[in-house]
Amino acid sequence: MWRKVILLSSLSFVFPAQADLQHYVASLDDSMWRISQNSPIECRLEHDIPDYGKAIFTSRAGKDLNLNFTLDMWNKPDQVTNAELISKAPQWRPGVNEKAITKLKYQKQFNGEVPKQAAWSMLSELSKGMQPTFYYADWYNKSDKVAVGLSAANFGGQYRQFRSCLSTLLPYGFDDIAFTVLNYEEGGTNLTRFSKQQLNRVQEYLSYDSDVELIFVDAYTDSYGGRSINQRVSERRADSVADLLVASGIEESRIHKTGHGERRHVASNNLIEERARNRRVVIKISKSI
Repeated sequence: MWRKVILLSSLSFVFPAQADLQHYVASLDDSMWRISQNSPIECRLEHDIPDYGKAIFTSRAGKDLNLNFTLDMWNKPDQVTNAELISKAPQWRPGVNEKAITKLKYQKQFNGEVPKQAAWSMLSELSKGMQPTFYYADWYNKSDKVAVGLSAANFGGQYRQFRSCLSTLLPYGFDDIAFTVLNYEEGGTNLTRFSKQQLNRVQEYLSYDSDVELIFVDAYTDSYGGRSINQRVSERRADSVADLLVASGIEESRIHKTGHGERRHVASNNLIEERARNRRVVIKISKSI
């Protein structure tokens, strides 16, 4: 008589009969979804959970379409905690079956994270009017249970905007441009055709990312010709790339440029192909996290 079982699809939780269920979910009137980031480098959809925290779906520019979900809690877990994510019908849709989405493990003092596939499932369930809900035992009182739900009320319009944002994400992200090597035609400051394309990608990305802190532009030459001439050539190359980055909206004070001349070769200078590798500008970018 002292135990009860709460059945959720094929999942079960066993608690003492006096166990309390702390249920956090926005009411119909309080349920608000919003797009907090809408740019070619990041799309973010957020939902406030009263008295608990915030649900955040995020997708960033990259080669593959990605999706991250974070359950941002006001009070982080005080210990490692097992949880289960279940899609359940809201109270105003009685008789609709629940569906298990995934099992999770919350790490101590970290927000809850959901794998990519499960995050897509959450969006799909919300679009059907369902309520993805996290269940776990209270880490301060194991006999008590916590349920954290995402309300589907007022979801549809913001979800359409989120999907529209996803369609505009760049096919490359920060990691793809943070270390970029540009190569030059022999002599002068003319980039190769491929390097022009690479530089265009860097410029486009930087025009959207306000979190970029420092950009290092290091220019090099081959050893074909006089050393002093090569030094001046490398400096002109560094200047030309830096000017293009400034034109992309980067403050000049954040750009550190250096011409190294024919120092620090990455290949021999005996063959044409090897000299081409040494005629380069290396762009290294750092950003705040």
